Amino acid sequence: MIEQTRRTLQDLKCSGMLKSLDIRLSEATSNGWGHIEFLSSLIQDEKMQRETNKIKRRLKAAKFRVDACIEKIDTTAKRNITKTQVQTLAQLQFIKQSKNVMLFGPTGVGKTYLASALGNHACRNGYSCIFIGMNMLIDRLAMSRTDGSYLRFRDKLITTDLLILDDLGIKPLPPQAIHDFYDLLEERYQSKATIITSQLPFANWKEVIEDAVSLEAILDRLMHGSLIIDLKGESYRKIRCKNEA
Repeated sequence: MIEQTRRTLQDLKCSGMLKSLDIRLSEATSNGWGHIEFLSSLIQDEKMQRETNKIKRRLKAAKFRVDACIEKIDTTAKRNITKTQVQTLAQLQFIKQSKNVMLFGPTGVGKTYLASALGNHACRNGYSCIFIGMNMLIDRLAMSRTDGSYLRFRDKLITTDLLILDDLGIKPLPPQAIHDFYDLLEERYQSKATIITSQLPFANWKEVIEDAVSLEAILDRLMHGSLIIDLKGESYRKIRCKNEA
């Protein structure tokens, strides 16, 4: 009977129940559980396993470059971000309220890590996320136009709960990329949350977005109502090199 039950659970893809069946049978015998208690514990195991699988799928789909977590964010004064700010961000109200988060600061101060940690935290709390560097985004959009996947890729970027665009400003955006960037922001405006990291403050975006009309429209959607954090301090990479020397 037990082997038949295992096969049935396997056929039904109830991996949580299947993994815990022997443990729950032993506990039921030891503790004198009734049928309801035994069944309830198995159902809870299945629920937890399915939620774990969903989290794994969301994390895989996000394609984070670094394994970052909220607990490891540097909130010392020299970084210009407080523990209270991180705790507030970790509540994910900016996603629920469809607000944007702008992370500014020089290279190596932890912008990408903070953005990734928030994205990771969002995935673990039921939200979908896509992490992509701006240069990669430009290339992917251009490629998708040639292979016929543009609309599908664009739809993913528009509909994900949290879109993280990393390192805007490494190089000037081509004209088509500027229009694509604007379209993404326009489609997501007040309906989805976006995190953007950049070494350049808003005042310097004209260096990489040369179309003045598009720049004004982009800034209009980002400057008003966005949460802005200006990270400071010495580059973590420089500190690491000093310690290794």
